[in-house]
Amino acid sequence: MAKIKPSKGSPYARILGVGGYRPTRVVPNEVILERIDSSDEWIRSRSGIETRHWAGPDETVAAMSIEAAGKAIADAGIAAEQIGAVVVSTVSHFSQTPAVATEIADKLGTDKAAAFDISAGCAGFGYGLTLAKGMVVEGSAEYVLVIGVERLSDLTDLEDRATAFLFGDGAGAVVVGPSQEPAIGPTVWGSEGDKAGTIKQTVPWDRFAIGDVSQLPLDSAGNIKFPAITQEGQAVFRWAVFEMAKVAQQALEAAGISSDDLDVFIPHQANVRIIDSMVKTLKLPEHVTVARDIRTTGNTSAASIPLAMERLLATGEAKSGDTALVIGFGAGLVYAATVVTLP
Repeated sequence: MAKIKPSKGSPYARILGVGGYRPTRVVPNEVILERIDSSDEWIRSRSGIETRHWAGPDETVAAMSIEAAGKAIADAGIAAEQIGAVVVSTVSHFSQTPAVATEIADKLGTDKAAAFDISAGCAGFGYGLTLAKGMVVEGSAEYVLVIGVERLSDLTDLEDRATAFLFGDGAGAVVVGPSQEPAIGPTVWGSEGDKAGTIKQTVPWDRFAIGDVSQLPLDSAGNIKFPAITQEGQAVFRWAVFEMAKVAQQALEAAGISSDDLDVFIPHQANVRIIDSMVKTLKLPEHVTVARDIRTTGNTSAASIPLAMERLLATGEAKSGDTALVIGFGAGLVYAATVVTLP
């Protein structure tokens, strides 16, 4: 029996660079209030959101990804040709095939890098990071580009009082590469498909092929609504607050550290009340910097963690070498948490 030659990868992997892109249009709560019966105070108190970014026609999923990825590659100090794989997490690229990752890999100038998309909602960045770590350690790619990108403004029902104010657009990217010491901890991840209905698309795409208006949602003017993201807010809030703090604690334990050892906490930017509740449940010390990028960026799903990471480093609130706990959670329901060393 022939023996397969073992892979030759790196002992460990780490995040080497980070980049972000926020669309140029800034949308305050006042714009959202034109379509729903609410108030700026209510939106801020319920979510913490003051503004969000919405993409223009030219700020496509691919275009935003390329901008963020270019910054991450430069920050990592490598050339695009050295990228061996491109992993893109998104739920708002509306072409079923080909994967948008292939277009991004080509336009960045990679040397025929492996490229694929994943759909893991707001946990997508954590899923991509875990896959990238595996590739670097296994040896199938020396450097992996992980992108979280969304144009959720395309999937927002502006007449839905529960969600109209939540979502924003943007892209965040990191380069994962070799390391001689542990810098990305074990991932605690999973899914709870029995709760899939708590966050979902209003109608599947194939409903538009039926041609029966009775099967499609209508807006207040009687026009057919484009599919949008809907959620059961209270159920999601309870799950995130009570269950995700447990997952975050498990990630700390898997990495062999305690909350006292943390420098930074970067949770998915879903809701400031969820973030604050997790900080309290985890008993994070006052010295831990907590990302609250949602205030000016909104909920950007898969893009939220790398965008928040990039802003903390850019503003000096976090620094290279800091130990950070990251956790994403959302539609599926799915989740992923790990401890990383910041680039």
